[in-house]
Amino acid sequence: MKFIVSVLIFLIYSSVLLAQENEVSSARVTSTIDTSHTPELVLIQAFIVNVPVDSVWNAYTTARGMQAWAAAKASIDLRLNGTIKTNYNKEGQIGDAGTITLHIINYVPFRLLTLQAELTENFPAFMKEDEKDLYNVILFESLDKHRTKVTSYGIGYKNNAKYMSLMKFFIQGNEQSYQNLISYLESGNPSVNY
Repeated sequence: MKFIVSVLIFLIYSSVLLAQENEVSSARVTSTIDTSHTPELVLIQAFIVNVPVDSVWNAYTTARGMQAWAAAKASIDLRLNGTIKTNYNKEGQIGDAGTITLHIINYVPFRLLTLQAELTENFPAFMKEDEKDLYNVILFESLDKHRTKVTSYGIGYKNNAKYMSLMKFFIQGNEQSYQNLISYLESGNPSVNY
């Protein structure tokens, strides 16, 4: 009887390990909400892409790169206090009401990019009130000549019910964007065209 129980425990343990390995290997983007920074939430999203770090950096910091995976229109002024401006509308223009502006707070080439969003009227009023506190810190880590890890920290979300209800939306939207970036970088074809 002990033998049968031992075999059953081994089989269950093995199947759990295999399921965890499959889950980790099939999920390209991981998302975590860190609630330990009371009164703020930190949204941590990470992925590994099979290209050199300079390719990933260029996808974030050039208009051509940004238009390939993130938005229909882009204008980038890469410098301290510069901006990344995007518009998802193919018929829109940079500077019109549909333009999203990210302020470049600081950067270290091929390593770090810190952004602060200028929120449009499309965002909830309570977020507009907290606009000065909302940042995105993106780390670029070269794992080897052909692999890069990207980790994004969404900082400044308040640890309350209003923000928690938005987290699912932010996670889903960001994960789709990152999957699009991965597809563009690894195959030359984004999964969504803008």
